Amino acid sequence: MPSKPQKKIEQEILNALAPKDAKRSAKDLSEQLKIRKKTYHLFRNALNYLISSRQITKIKGTKKYQLSLQNRVIRGELRMTKGGFGFVRDEGNDVDVFIGRDHLNTALDRDIVEVKLYAKSRGKNEDGYVTKIIERTRVYFVGTFHHTQYYGFVVPDDPKIYRDFFIPKEKQNNAEEGQKVLVLLEKWESDHLNPEGSIKDIIGRPGDAGVDVASVAYSFQLAIKFPDQVTAEVDSISDKIPDTEIGNRLDLRHLTCFTIDPDDAKDFDDAVSLEKLPGNRLELGVHIADVSYYVTPRSAVDKEAYQRGTSVYLVDRVIPMLPERLSNHLCSLQPEKDRLAMSCMMQLDSNLEVSSYKIVPTIINSNKRFAYEQVQDIISHKSDHPLYDILYDMWHLCKQLTDKRLNEGGIDFETPEVKFDLDESGFPVAIQRKERLDSNRMIEEFMLLANKTVARHIKLISDKGNLLPFIYRIHENPDPEKMRKFLEFLKAFGYKTNPAQKVTAKFFQQMIEQIKGTPEEIIIEEVALRSMMKAVYSPDNVGHFGLGFDDYTHFTSPIRRYPDLIVHRLLKAYSENSHSGSQLYKRHGLVKICDQATKMERTALEAERESIRLKQNEYISRHIGEQFDGIISGVTSFGIFVELPDTLVEGLVHIRDLTGYYIYDERTYTLMNTETDKKLRLGDPVRIEVAKVNLEAGKVDFKLVDA
Repeated sequence: MPSKPQKKIEQEILNALAPKDAKRSAKDLSEQLKIRKKTYHLFRNALNYLISSRQITKIKGTKKYQLSLQNRVIRGELRMTKGGFGFVRDEGNDVDVFIGRDHLNTALDRDIVEVKLYAKSRGKNEDGYVTKIIERTRVYFVGTFHHTQYYGFVVPDDPKIYRDFFIPKEKQNNAEEGQKVLVLLEKWESDHLNPEGSIKDIIGRPGDAGVDVASVAYSFQLAIKFPDQVTAEVDSISDKIPDTEIGNRLDLRHLTCFTIDPDDAKDFDDAVSLEKLPGNRLELGVHIADVSYYVTPRSAVDKEAYQRGTSVYLVDRVIPMLPERLSNHLCSLQPEKDRLAMSCMMQLDSNLEVSSYKIVPTIINSNKRFAYEQVQDIISHKSDHPLYDILYDMWHLCKQLTDKRLNEGGIDFETPEVKFDLDESGFPVAIQRKERLDSNRMIEEFMLLANKTVARHIKLISDKGNLLPFIYRIHENPDPEKMRKFLEFLKAFGYKTNPAQKVTAKFFQQMIEQIKGTPEEIIIEEVALRSMMKAVYSPDNVGHFGLGFDDYTHFTSPIRRYPDLIVHRLLKAYSENSHSGSQLYKRHGLVKICDQATKMERTALEAERESIRLKQNEYISRHIGEQFDGIISGVTSFGIFVELPDTLVEGLVHIRDLTGYYIYDERTYTLMNTETDKKLRLGDPVRIEVAKVNLEAGKVDFKLVDA
């Protein structure tokens, strides 16, 4: 048994290794603990005892030690599953820690928690229990109100919220049985009791027009209304552009330029122009609404835009980042109206390199507001138009730029999207796959080039090795382990692959070209996207893997993205004085902005997907008993997921509804019938019948026609 002096040194070693990611050699530890020569043997004994008892471990390939995982406390975001358990990511050791339902300690999905890890069993995943809730990320929840004689309760819409909310009579806000409501979590002190809340808003009755999508917005805590102070501030802005401001800008009102947007768009934040220059050169102009003129730092509008981070595009509505008077009027590049802009004018040589450029505040007057479909008809010779020559030249330039980008290592994913035809009650009567038109590509390619040019500009005006503070859009190289799994996934389809460490953007592009037109194209692209790192905002310029760019930012959408607004402010500051931007936004301020923008972008994406899934489920609920052709989009031990290619509706064929006994081969993503050798593999075409739809639970059940 260790002596008291040795036990004291053991505790001191544990304390020295307690800080997050602390790693120390024996020499470092002995110096830190001021171990003397006469007590060094106690130190060595203490170190050896801690190793043998697995309280600390030696880091492979080094002379350093760290706390064993089971002695560490981690902090992170809890992500719940529909099964009632959750995971917390331990970034330091690159593992997900399992949290069982009995060990959540009142934590809810997305809460920031402190977790103590259990001792690891051989061959098992890490698991732990929540010891503290550091931050309740969500305090508002959407659900259905029910009442009894003595109290009320709310059943949450989100299946990841695993407990009903108790609502005392005095906090029911006149809610009626079956209504959709917004509930505020007021207290939850023990797992033995239900969380207690109060009803803050009544959304409406299920089935009423717009209630379903409004519920999605509320559940993601998206602010539907603007505060009165923000509205008043915007209302006070004059429609008239002062002559002094016009005099300080490059006047491009003579330039032929126009906007190209979706048919139902109301905010036009980018216009384009193209002029031929001597020597086989072109000048491409990308003109972006100058929101920074109207939205000043630390104003009420600015603070609200920072909180929102982005506009959110739900199925039946837009939740804008900026009030409508700004987004749809003052800042919108409407045709035949003078508008303030930030223009990126790029001169392209015969090799399509940007030989020179200027990024300047301008005033423009758009000649035309085009929809993508109109431009497509014009460049396809289906429609005559006075601007045909410019549009055709733009399309020719677009094709060249796309080829150049892909040859240099960019990836051209075509993520499938759908659009809905809704009736007066908001019910989806039809779903169509969105077609990616040549005109869409044209605008995408021009925006990519402008964003790239702006990011390179910061490098060029910075002191060598000392980049000016800025916001970049970055996309890191894929995680090797995720790549290994993705390559195994590709092998299951019979495709040859490279070793994971040699996977490049070029490999992805070649893979995309190889699978074009195959039944498994959509599924492989979806899995490929999930296997990559997520693009984020950052003040550190590490490049963009997916685009194959060393420098990239977001400059082109300040009406709907907050980082673009900051980019405009910094560009203006650096054009006036290369150091004023450093004072405007120091590095720690940009880190905060990037983190908030990335967080809100992901929230918006989840909300948009949820509103689409909700409408897809509503649509398919009217087709119970009907048959469709589908593709197996997922294979699990409990069944197969099938996606309908025309509508992208996905449903589950449960293994219990399959005829015969099936076994699951995780390596090849296959269910195999042991009696008939019939295989159900990822990407296989199947014929299904819609069996059941549970709109409240968000579940769609299919059954195979030939099971």
